[in-house]
Amino acid sequence: MVKFDTLSIVIPVYNEARTIHQILDLLRELRLVNNIGKEIILVNDCSTDASADTIRAYAARYPEMGLRLLEHPVNKGKGAALHTGIREATGDYVIIQDADLEYDPEEYNLLIKPVLKGFADVVFGSRFMGGNPHRVLFFWHSIGNYWLTLLSNMCTDLNLTDMETCYKMFRRDIVQSLKLEENRFGFEPEVTAKVARVQDARIYEVGISYYGRTYAEGKKIGWRDGFRAIYCILKYGLLGM
Repeated sequence: MVKFDTLSIVIPVYNEARTIHQILDLLRELRLVNNIGKEIILVNDCSTDASADTIRAYAARYPEMGLRLLEHPVNKGKGAALHTGIREATGDYVIIQDADLEYDPEEYNLLIKPVLKGFADVVFGSRFMGGNPHRVLFFWHSIGNYWLTLLSNMCTDLNLTDMETCYKMFRRDIVQSLKLEENRFGFEPEVTAKVARVQDARIYEVGISYYGRTYAEGKKIGWRDGFRAIYCILKYGLLGM
């Protein structure tokens, strides 16, 4: 039997006061299959806007959600926020959720399905497979994602279609056993390379929707992060560091 009573949802937060209540609304309304419970952990990475106050106000309004807000006294980066949230998670499985509205929490149930069937220990949500909605945005971003995923696959011997996806769900003991180092957007290639080396870890991929943002709408990742991703793929995937 697969033990899956609680899903820990880790949300890195940096200057998301404008939209954080919307993602929390979606999580509050979300019903997971098999009545799986939700542990929601938000990590405020020293936001300079009202993100922390907005979250506290929301938690006070809906105490039944049991929101956990963790604070970084200085800005450390998205990866560092994820390290903090993963370390504090207590659920059977852990999933990453961005604080924006690019991904739909209703699709957690798609990622949970291969776990409940006893097939998967780790599940990636791919934006590039299946027939789910996918906002049409930047051509060069899509090319960049393709080549980063291809390079990652060459180094890890996986056949993923979307290494850079936000939606990655891990069995908690697996992800907490990884020694994660990347403090910014290098988290994605690093965690992929390291989980690929976990003995007998069964990795699956399912198609998900993607409601991408433009830079004007708050998207933060840039070309420098792409070069860092290449470095991380080679460091953790090819060299096995």
